Amino acid sequence: MTDRSSLALVSARGLPRHPRGAAARLFILLTVLIDATGMGLIFPVMPDLIEELTGQGLAGAAIWGGILGTSYSAMQFLFGPIVGNLSDAHGRRPVMLTALFVMTLDYVLLALAPTITLIVIGRVVGGILAATHATAAAYMADISRPEEKGRNFGLIGAAFGVGFVLGPVLGSLMSTIDLRAPFWTAAVLAGANMVFGWFVLPETVTDAIRRPFSWRRANPLSAFAAVGRLPGIGPLLLAFGLFNLAGYVYPAVWSFFGKARFGWDPVHIGLSLTAFGITIALVQGVLVGPTIRRLGAWHTACLGFALEAVALIFYGFVTSPMLAIAFTPFAAIAGLGGPALQQMMSNLAAADQQGELQGVLGSVAAIAMGISPLIMTTIFAFFTREGAPVHAPGMPFLASAAMMLAAFVILMRARPPGHI
Repeated sequence: MTDRSSLALVSARGLPRHPRGAAARLFILLTVLIDATGMGLIFPVMPDLIEELTGQGLAGAAIWGGILGTSYSAMQFLFGPIVGNLSDAHGRRPVMLTALFVMTLDYVLLALAPTITLIVIGRVVGGILAATHATAAAYMADISRPEEKGRNFGLIGAAFGVGFVLGPVLGSLMSTIDLRAPFWTAAVLAGANMVFGWFVLPETVTDAIRRPFSWRRANPLSAFAAVGRLPGIGPLLLAFGLFNLAGYVYPAVWSFFGKARFGWDPVHIGLSLTAFGITIALVQGVLVGPTIRRLGAWHTACLGFALEAVALIFYGFVTSPMLAIAFTPFAAIAGLGGPALQQMMSNLAAADQQGELQGVLGSVAAIAMGISPLIMTTIFAFFTREGAPVHAPGMPFLASAAMMLAAFVILMRARPPGHI
């Protein structure tokens, strides 16, 4: 079979049975892993780099860091539906390979940038390219049977978890060579993956499922409206939004929480994040598929949401650092809920709407990524400041638990048809 666009590649049996199927799926997972690694690579050097470029102290650098983070999330929100619709119209292959090419150039720009303005431009471009997560998820939906989607979305989560672990570690090591070395490393990884994808990635969007590109539907609000018209998906989208809003409490306040509650230094904080990332990757990569096969997507999502609420309540009250670390595997098991919910929503969308749906989900996640840190750090600051009514570093986790319980109730009331 030589035609990359052959409909046989997306038959009911799925692409993994095609000779290049395993390599194509590996490319998708590597793309997500490298993107997550690239984000983590630059975290260790950003404070020093911003201070160097602006001449300001740590407080001023933190403000610039907030600007960079907000601009990154805003671009994900705006461009998620655009990229998703482009992949529905022109195919997953050209969108992903083009994104990797531009991503390589973007990391080179960051490596050479002599001003903070160019760093901001680089993060804006990075936020746009991060919207290709929607295309990666849509590709996974294309090559999966309906009952396999949760497992394959779990593999994407596992790849992101591995990148979450590797990024800061690799970034720290590279920074000992040069402050800009992490950016060059990320550029090499992205470029190498683009070359790999050029040879192994078949197209999955055929004329049978291709949908013309529409700027009206690519508009984030219009895309939300189009996806929202799918029967039964509205409550699931709301639950997905609350799930992400609550889940971002970990990257938002974990380092501050560890220092305030346990007196952890950066090494202990890094080790705790590494433990969490490893267990998340194992759960997403190993447990999601078997659990969905045994319980079904809806029951798995409900189980994951309930466990997440329990984990958040635990971290709201825990005072022992050993217990906090020991509880990490249980907290990671709660990650079952996200891929199961994605499977439910993906199975509600038509074959020509997978990119659009995943773009909307990426926008929802981007909104949560932008809002949650503001909410959680404000709560943390209020309950740890001098003169606070009660010293409670874990209060952001309790607020997140309330959001998670609300998402659980919504999911319980929105039980979909049995075939989902």
